[in-house]
Amino acid sequence: MTKIIFYEKPGCPENQKQKNFLAAAGYEIETRDLTAEHWTPAGLRAYFAEKPVAEWFDPRANKITSGEINPATANPQSALVMMSVDPNLIKSPLLKFNGRCASGLDAAELEHFLTAHQRGGFSGPSRAPEHWTGETGD
Repeated sequence: MTKIIFYEKPGCPENQKQKNFLAAAGYEIETRDLTAEHWTPAGLRAYFAEKPVAEWFDPRANKITSGEINPATANPQSALVMMSVDPNLIKSPLLKFNGRCASGLDAAELEHFLTAHQRGGFSGPSRAPEHWTGETGD
């Protein structure tokens, strides 16, 4: 069975639907708490690939809804620093599958991410961050 590392925000109903989809498709899911992880800017960067910076942010995060942070004006480095300090700003889920990373995928994007990896032809999200170098079994 192929393992997916799935960083979620505990209690998120959308994350639960995504995990149910993955489990039904036969994937082994290793669930981790996105908000409890010690993130670094470099470690986070691999998840966002070529997405616009504003799409990295969870639009439901308190600092976004209050107007304290405007994702449309954030540059990549400041966004990564803010997210390292406050992981609640990150749009979930973050995924690692076959050494590749992705973030905030809807159902269609998730299916494309998985099937393209199985065919070996996916050129989207970046390689896994360095802090996973020693992991096995994924």
